[in-house]
Amino acid sequence: MEALRENLLILISTPVYLLLIGLELLVSNYRSKSVYTWKDTLANVYLMLLNSGIDLAFRVVYLFIWGVAFSHRVYSWETGPVYWLTLLVAMDFIFYWLHRMEHMVRLFWAVHVTHHSSDQFNFTVGFRSSVLQPLYRFLFFLPLAFLGFKPLDIVFMFSATQTWGILVHTRLVGKLGWLEHFLVTPSHHRVHHASNPRYLDKNMGMLLIVWDKLFGTFQEELDEAAYQPIRYGLTTPLQDPGMGNLVIHEWKGIATDLRKEIPGKLKWKYLFSPPGWSHDGSRRTSEELRRAETDNQI
Repeated sequence: MEALRENLLILISTPVYLLLIGLELLVSNYRSKSVYTWKDTLANVYLMLLNSGIDLAFRVVYLFIWGVAFSHRVYSWETGPVYWLTLLVAMDFIFYWLHRMEHMVRLFWAVHVTHHSSDQFNFTVGFRSSVLQPLYRFLFFLPLAFLGFKPLDIVFMFSATQTWGILVHTRLVGKLGWLEHFLVTPSHHRVHHASNPRYLDKNMGMLLIVWDKLFGTFQEELDEAAYQPIRYGLTTPLQDPGMGNLVIHEWKGIATDLRKEIPGKLKWKYLFSPPGWSHDGSRRTSEELRRAETDNQI
């Protein structure tokens, strides 16, 4: 039954994605706004296929580990609305911290950076996956199995929330009124993908924006007259946008930094400090870029 639910979700969501991508293409062309390029779209599909392949190959491992945890669960649920709603909220809460770690720790940013490497923002960017994430993501969701949620239900709920996470990748939908108060919306997620200093490392949620508001990572999308137009992509654009480099470019940067003749404790910081940290100030973190922008405005 659980596997059937996931297959049904894929069967329903796939034509919806295709329809929305087609509509976005038509509307953007009608408005003379270029939001797609062939090269970028192909890169998004390529990264999605890599991620999906790793996830499927590794699934037997993490389902086994979750199964062991589930066999030692501390609570047994009666399947029903409360079960599914609790799993949804717990899943989204854990994803927020997983996502935040991927932005705050360079070792994990080296995986997640592929999702942010496009200077476009459209529905297909939602498929621009963090390729190696399935190899560690399951550890964050392990507590859900200990709490009595079935492993295949965890997989299904992640897929369901990720569907919403894909749909918020668009420039063509404005603010959504009262939904902005509690849901992650396209407006919120445009901020997340922006490389403008004020917007860096903000709005980490997948479905609910309340976690960002509670834990200090929320940033509203500002009117261009009040701030500046959104710039999508990385603060330093890739010099080599080749398919292989999309996945490994930050790892290459880490390797370069680890070869520097510096004390070992500084090398550890190149792994576990925020992206942009440097021992000599040659690069800047998101917070340093934000402070510099504020200082220049004074």
